[in-house]
Amino acid sequence: MQYVITAYDFTDEDALSRRMANREAHLAGVKKLIAQGRFLSGGAILDDEGQMIGSTIHVAFENRSALDEWIDQDPYTLGRVWETFDIREVRLVPVDA
Repeated sequence: MQYVITAYDFTDEDALSRRMANREAHLAGVKKLIAQGRFLSGGAILDDEGQMIGSTIHVAFENRSALDEWIDQDPYTLGRVWETFDIREVRLVPVDA
């Protein structure tokens, strides 16, 4: 199953510093997802000043429970970077279509 996740960061004054403190660990996890064929696309959501305020991610997991387990263990969740989530099942156009 494929999912799109839109995750918005906390908005307190320390939010960006927590994002930056957890960024390398988060990206290491993304690299593992890429190697597993689970990460399809994604990146940071930017505000009008170009500051990171959230993330969008397209991923493939066998079910919602597996996806939730990954989200619960991601450094951005554990590090209080992501505050709110919108998670939807999607069907992405294959790259080779």
